[in-house]
Amino acid sequence: MISSFIITGFLGVGKTTLLINTIKNFFNDKKIAIIVNEFGEVGIDGKILKNVYSEVLEISEGCICCKLSEEFEKGVIEIIKNYQPEIIFVETSGTSEPFPIFLSLQNLRTSVEGIICVIDTKNFDKYKEHSTAKYQIGGSNILVLNKIDLVDEQTLQKVKQEVKEIKEKFNIKNVLTGEPIFKNYTIYETKFGVLPKEIFEGLYKIEDIINIGQSAYPSDHIVKDSFSQKIVYLPENVEFSYIDKILSNLPENIYRVKGVVKAKDVPVPLLVNYSFGDLSYTEMPEYKGKSFLIFIGSNIEERKLIQLN
Repeated sequence: MISSFIITGFLGVGKTTLLINTIKNFFNDKKIAIIVNEFGEVGIDGKILKNVYSEVLEISEGCICCKLSEEFEKGVIEIIKNYQPEIIFVETSGTSEPFPIFLSLQNLRTSVEGIICVIDTKNFDKYKEHSTAKYQIGGSNILVLNKIDLVDEQTLQKVKQEVKEIKEKFNIKNVLTGEPIFKNYTIYETKFGVLPKEIFEGLYKIEDIINIGQSAYPSDHIVKDSFSQKIVYLPENVEFSYIDKILSNLPENIYRVKGVVKAKDVPVPLLVNYSFGDLSYTEMPEYKGKSFLIFIGSNIEERKLIQLN
Protein backbone atom coordinates (compact mmCIF):
# COMPACT_ATOMS: atom_id res chain seq x y z
CA MET A 1 0.00 0.00 0.00
CA ILE A 2 1.32 3.45 -0.96
CA SER A 3 1.49 6.16 1.72
CA SER A 4 0.12 9.60 0.92
CA PHE A 5 -0.02 13.06 2.45
CA ILE A 6 -2.26 16.00 1.61
CA ILE A 7 -0.90 19.52 2.09
CA THR A 8 -3.59 22.17 2.19
CA GLY A 9 -3.91 25.79 3.24
CA PHE A 10 -5.02 29.17 1.94
CA LEU A 11 -3.36 31.13 -0.84
CA GLY A 12 0.23 32.19 -0.08
CA VAL A 13 0.64 30.44 3.26
CA GLY A 14 3.84 28.58 2.26
CA LYS A 15 2.61 25.16 1.12
CA THR A 16 5.17 24.69 -1.65
CA THR A 17 8.11 25.68 0.56
CA LEU A 18 6.92 23.26 3.22
CA LEU A 19 6.54 20.49 0.65
CA ILE A 20 10.02 20.98 -0.81
CA ASN A 21 11.64 21.15 2.66
CA THR A 22 9.78 18.03 3.79
CA ILE A 23 10.97 15.92 0.88
CA LYS A 24 14.54 17.20 1.08
CA ASN A 25 14.74 16.64 4.84
CA PHE A 26 13.04 13.28 5.19
CA PHE A 27 12.63 11.45 1.89
CA ASN A 28 15.87 11.55 -0.05
CA ASP A 29 15.88 7.75 -0.08
CA LYS A 30 12.24 7.33 -1.16
CA LYS A 31 10.52 7.31 -4.51
CA ILE A 32 8.20 10.30 -4.37
CA ALA A 33 5.39 11.47 -6.62
CA ILE A 34 4.02 15.01 -6.26
CA ILE A 35 0.59 16.03 -7.47
CA VAL A 36 -0.02 19.76 -7.67
CA ASN A 37 -3.43 21.33 -8.08
CA GLU A 38 -3.39 24.94 -9.18
CA PHE A 39 -6.46 27.12 -9.60
CA GLY A 40 -6.13 29.22 -12.74
CA GLU A 41 -4.38 29.02 -16.07
CA VAL A 42 -0.76 29.19 -14.91
CA GLY A 43 0.55 26.76 -12.31
CA ILE A 44 3.67 28.52 -11.03
CA ASP A 45 4.17 26.13 -8.12
CA GLY A 46 3.89 23.18 -10.47
CA LYS A 47 6.67 24.55 -12.66
CA ILE A 48 8.94 25.01 -9.64
CA LEU A 49 8.37 21.44 -8.54
CA LYS A 50 8.98 20.12 -12.04
CA ASN A 51 12.47 21.55 -11.87
CA VAL A 52 13.20 19.76 -8.60
CA TYR A 53 11.44 16.40 -8.81
CA SER A 54 10.77 13.95 -11.57
CA GLU A 55 7.03 13.26 -11.41
CA VAL A 56 4.40 16.01 -11.18
CA LEU A 57 0.81 15.92 -12.33
CA GLU A 58 -0.25 19.55 -12.60
CA ILE A 59 -4.00 20.07 -12.98
CA SER A 60 -5.09 23.53 -14.11
CA GLU A 61 -8.35 25.22 -15.12
CA GLY A 62 -10.32 24.14 -12.09
CA CYS A 63 -10.44 22.82 -8.57
CA ILE A 64 -9.28 19.34 -7.69
CA CYS A 65 -12.07 18.77 -5.20
CA CYS A 66 -14.98 19.40 -7.52
CA LYS A 67 -14.79 19.82 -11.30
CA LEU A 68 -11.68 17.70 -11.80
CA SER A 69 -12.24 14.92 -9.25
CA GLU A 70 -12.41 12.24 -11.95
CA GLU A 71 -9.33 13.61 -13.69
CA PHE A 72 -7.52 13.64 -10.37
CA GLU A 73 -8.18 9.96 -9.71
CA LYS A 74 -7.22 8.98 -13.24
CA GLY A 75 -4.02 10.97 -12.90
CA VAL A 76 -3.11 9.28 -9.61
CA ILE A 77 -3.78 5.85 -11.15
CA GLU A 78 -1.48 6.74 -14.06
CA ILE A 79 1.34 7.88 -11.74
CA ILE A 80 1.03 4.73 -9.62
CA LYS A 81 1.08 2.54 -12.73
CA ASN A 82 3.97 4.26 -14.51
CA TYR A 83 6.10 5.48 -11.61
CA GLN A 84 5.29 3.13 -8.71
CA PRO A 85 6.01 5.68 -5.97
CA GLU A 86 6.44 4.80 -2.32
CA ILE A 87 4.85 8.06 -1.16
CA ILE A 88 2.47 10.49 -2.86
CA PHE A 89 2.18 14.15 -1.85
CA VAL A 90 -0.83 16.15 -2.99
CA GLU A 91 -0.55 19.92 -2.72
CA THR A 92 -4.03 21.37 -3.02
CA SER A 93 -5.05 24.68 -4.46
CA GLY A 94 -5.37 27.46 -1.93
CA THR A 95 -9.02 27.70 -2.96
CA SER A 96 -9.95 24.05 -2.36
CA GLU A 97 -10.89 21.93 0.64
CA PRO A 98 -8.91 18.77 1.45
CA PHE A 99 -11.59 16.29 2.49
CA PRO A 100 -12.80 15.25 -1.00
CA ILE A 101 -9.16 14.61 -1.95
CA PHE A 102 -8.79 12.48 1.18
CA LEU A 103 -11.78 10.39 0.08
CA SER A 104 -10.37 10.00 -3.45
CA LEU A 105 -6.99 8.82 -2.14
CA GLN A 106 -8.71 6.33 0.15
CA ASN A 107 -10.84 5.16 -2.77
CA LEU A 108 -7.59 4.48 -4.66
CA ARG A 109 -6.42 2.37 -1.69
CA THR A 110 -3.54 4.59 -0.66
CA SER A 111 -2.82 4.99 3.05
CA VAL A 112 -3.48 8.64 3.87
CA GLU A 113 -0.95 9.32 6.63
CA GLY A 114 -1.90 12.92 7.32
CA ILE A 115 -3.75 15.99 6.10
CA ILE A 116 -1.44 18.91 6.80
CA CYS A 117 -2.97 22.40 6.89
CA VAL A 118 -0.44 25.23 6.64
CA ILE A 119 -1.52 28.45 8.37
CA ASP A 120 0.12 31.83 7.80
CA THR A 121 0.49 33.11 11.36
CA LYS A 122 1.46 36.62 10.26
CA ASN A 123 -1.45 37.12 7.86
CA PHE A 124 -4.10 34.92 9.47
CA ASP A 125 -6.34 37.88 10.33
CA LYS A 126 -6.58 38.73 6.62
CA TYR A 127 -8.17 35.42 5.58
CA LYS A 128 -9.45 33.65 8.71
CA GLU A 129 -13.10 34.55 7.99
CA HIS A 130 -13.03 32.96 4.54
CA SER A 131 -15.15 29.80 4.53
CA THR A 132 -12.56 27.84 2.53
CA ALA A 133 -9.87 28.57 5.13
CA LYS A 134 -12.19 27.37 7.90
CA TYR A 135 -12.97 24.10 6.11
CA GLN A 136 -9.28 23.59 5.32
CA ILE A 137 -8.58 23.73 9.06
CA GLY A 138 -11.64 21.62 9.89
CA GLY A 139 -10.70 18.96 7.34
CA SER A 140 -7.10 18.47 8.52
CA ASN A 141 -5.53 16.54 11.37
CA ILE A 142 -2.09 18.18 11.38
CA LEU A 143 -2.24 21.98 11.77
CA VAL A 144 0.97 23.91 11.12
CA LEU A 145 1.37 27.50 12.32
CA ASN A 146 3.93 28.74 9.80
CA LYS A 147 6.03 31.95 9.78
CA ILE A 148 6.13 32.20 13.57
CA ASP A 149 9.40 34.12 13.30
CA LEU A 150 7.42 37.04 11.87
CA VAL A 151 5.09 37.54 14.87
CA ASP A 152 5.44 38.16 18.60
CA GLU A 153 4.42 35.63 21.26
CA GLN A 154 1.10 37.35 21.99
CA THR A 155 0.06 37.20 18.33
CA LEU A 156 1.16 33.56 18.07
CA GLN A 157 -0.96 32.52 21.06
CA LYS A 158 -3.92 34.50 19.74
CA VAL A 159 -3.73 32.76 16.35
CA LYS A 160 -3.32 29.36 18.00
CA GLN A 161 -6.47 29.88 20.07
CA GLU A 162 -8.44 31.05 17.04
CA VAL A 163 -7.29 28.02 15.04
CA LYS A 164 -8.40 25.69 17.85
CA GLU A 165 -11.83 27.32 17.92
CA ILE A 166 -12.21 27.03 14.14
CA LYS A 167 -11.08 23.40 14.25
CA GLU A 168 -13.69 22.51 16.88
CA LYS A 169 -16.47 24.28 14.99
CA PHE A 170 -15.64 23.06 11.47
CA ASN A 171 -14.24 19.62 12.25
CA ILE A 172 -15.45 17.16 9.59
CA LYS A 173 -18.10 14.78 10.96
CA ASN A 174 -19.68 11.54 9.85
CA VAL A 175 -23.11 12.48 8.49
CA LEU A 176 -24.65 9.27 9.83
CA THR A 177 -23.23 9.17 13.35
CA GLY A 178 -22.31 12.80 13.96
CA GLU A 179 -18.90 11.65 15.22
CA PRO A 180 -15.77 13.55 14.09
CA ILE A 181 -13.84 11.89 11.23
CA PHE A 182 -10.59 12.97 12.90
CA LYS A 183 -10.96 12.42 16.63
CA ASN A 184 -7.51 13.85 17.34
CA TYR A 185 -5.39 16.56 15.81
CA THR A 186 -2.02 18.14 16.51
CA ILE A 187 -0.74 21.70 16.22
CA TYR A 188 2.87 22.48 15.30
CA GLU A 189 4.72 25.79 15.19
CA THR A 190 7.33 26.33 12.51
CA LYS A 191 9.27 28.86 10.51
CA PHE A 192 10.40 28.49 6.90
CA GLY A 193 8.07 25.50 6.46
CA VAL A 194 10.23 23.00 8.36
CA LEU A 195 8.26 20.19 10.01
CA PRO A 196 9.35 17.87 12.85
CA LYS A 197 10.42 14.32 12.07
CA GLU A 198 7.69 12.71 14.17
CA ILE A 199 5.04 13.50 11.55
CA PHE A 200 6.73 11.11 9.14
CA GLU A 201 7.75 8.28 11.48
CA GLY A 202 6.35 4.80 10.84
CA LEU A 203 5.64 4.94 7.11
CA TYR A 204 5.72 1.20 6.42
CA LYS A 205 4.87 -0.94 3.44
CA ILE A 206 2.48 -3.82 4.14
CA GLU A 207 5.30 -6.36 3.97
CA ASP A 208 7.30 -4.29 6.48
CA ILE A 209 4.36 -4.22 8.90
CA ILE A 210 3.98 -8.00 8.70
CA ASN A 211 7.73 -8.53 9.18
CA ILE A 212 7.75 -6.34 12.29
CA GLY A 213 4.72 -8.22 13.63
CA GLN A 214 6.59 -11.50 13.24
CA SER A 215 9.59 -10.13 15.16
CA ALA A 216 11.12 -12.36 17.81
CA TYR A 217 11.26 -9.43 20.22
CA PRO A 218 7.67 -8.44 20.97
CA SER A 219 8.50 -7.11 24.45
CA ASP A 220 11.31 -4.77 23.47
CA HIS A 221 11.24 -1.13 22.55
CA ILE A 222 12.96 -0.28 19.30
CA VAL A 223 14.41 3.16 19.93
CA LYS A 224 15.24 5.57 17.13
CA ASP A 225 16.16 9.11 18.16
CA SER A 226 13.40 10.13 20.60
CA PHE A 227 10.89 7.78 19.01
CA SER A 228 9.95 4.34 20.17
CA GLN A 229 8.07 1.45 18.69
CA LYS A 230 6.14 -1.07 20.74
CA ILE A 231 4.59 -4.29 19.40
CA VAL A 232 1.52 -5.64 21.19
CA TYR A 233 0.12 -9.06 20.29
CA LEU A 234 -3.63 -9.37 20.71
CA PRO A 235 -5.50 -12.38 22.07
CA GLU A 236 -6.91 -14.81 19.54
CA ASN A 237 -10.43 -14.09 18.31
CA VAL A 238 -10.85 -10.70 19.97
CA GLU A 239 -14.00 -8.72 19.24
CA PHE A 240 -13.80 -5.72 16.94
CA SER A 241 -15.11 -3.47 19.74
CA TYR A 242 -12.03 -4.39 21.79
CA ILE A 243 -9.72 -3.18 19.04
CA ASP A 244 -11.78 -0.03 18.62
CA LYS A 245 -11.49 0.65 22.37
CA ILE A 246 -7.70 0.49 22.17
CA LEU A 247 -7.50 2.84 19.20
CA SER A 248 -10.06 5.28 20.63
CA ASN A 249 -8.11 5.81 23.87
CA LEU A 250 -4.59 6.45 22.69
CA PRO A 251 -2.40 8.95 24.54
CA GLU A 252 -1.25 11.99 22.57
CA ASN A 253 2.36 10.79 22.39
CA ILE A 254 1.36 7.92 20.08
CA TYR A 255 1.33 9.22 16.52
CA ARG A 256 0.69 6.07 14.52
CA VAL A 257 -0.56 2.54 14.91
CA LYS A 258 -0.05 -0.14 12.26
CA GLY A 259 -0.86 -3.82 12.37
CA VAL A 260 -3.08 -6.69 11.29
CA VAL A 261 -5.93 -7.98 13.45
CA LYS A 262 -8.30 -10.92 13.26
CA ALA A 263 -11.56 -10.18 15.05
CA LYS A 264 -14.00 -13.00 15.71
CA ASP A 265 -16.96 -10.89 14.55
CA VAL A 266 -15.27 -9.82 11.26
CA PRO A 267 -14.91 -12.47 8.53
CA VAL A 268 -11.44 -11.45 7.24
CA PRO A 269 -8.23 -10.08 8.82
CA LEU A 270 -7.93 -6.29 8.77
CA LEU A 271 -4.90 -4.11 8.10
CA VAL A 272 -4.99 -1.29 10.67
CA ASN A 273 -3.73 2.20 9.85
CA TYR A 274 -3.97 4.91 12.51
CA SER A 275 -2.31 8.27 11.86
CA PHE A 276 -2.79 11.29 14.15
CA GLY A 277 -6.39 10.39 14.96
CA ASP A 278 -7.38 9.09 11.53
CA LEU A 279 -8.24 5.39 11.54
CA SER A 280 -8.87 3.11 8.56
CA TYR A 281 -9.11 -0.63 7.93
CA THR A 282 -8.30 -2.62 4.79
CA GLU A 283 -9.27 -6.27 4.27
CA MET A 284 -6.39 -8.78 4.08
CA PRO A 285 -8.09 -12.14 3.38
CA GLU A 286 -4.80 -13.97 2.70
CA TYR A 287 -3.18 -13.10 6.04
CA LYS A 288 -2.56 -16.16 8.28
CA GLY A 289 -0.37 -14.78 11.09
CA LYS A 290 -0.98 -13.42 14.57
CA SER A 291 -3.04 -10.36 15.48
CA PHE A 292 -0.75 -7.49 16.46
CA LEU A 293 -0.53 -3.72 16.69
CA ILE A 294 2.61 -1.60 16.32
CA PHE A 295 2.47 1.60 18.39
CA ILE A 296 4.79 4.39 17.17
CA GLY A 297 5.44 7.54 19.17
CA SER A 298 7.68 9.27 21.67
CA ASN A 299 8.46 7.90 25.13
CA ILE A 300 5.83 5.17 24.95
CA GLU A 301 5.12 3.75 28.41
CA GLU A 302 4.40 0.06 28.46
CA ARG A 303 1.98 0.34 31.36
CA LYS A 304 -0.30 2.64 29.36
CA LEU A 305 -0.55 0.13 26.56
CA ILE A 306 -1.20 -2.67 29.04
CA GLN A 307 -4.00 -0.64 30.59
CA LEU A 308 -5.62 -0.48 27.17
CA ASN A 309 -5.43 -4.23 26.68
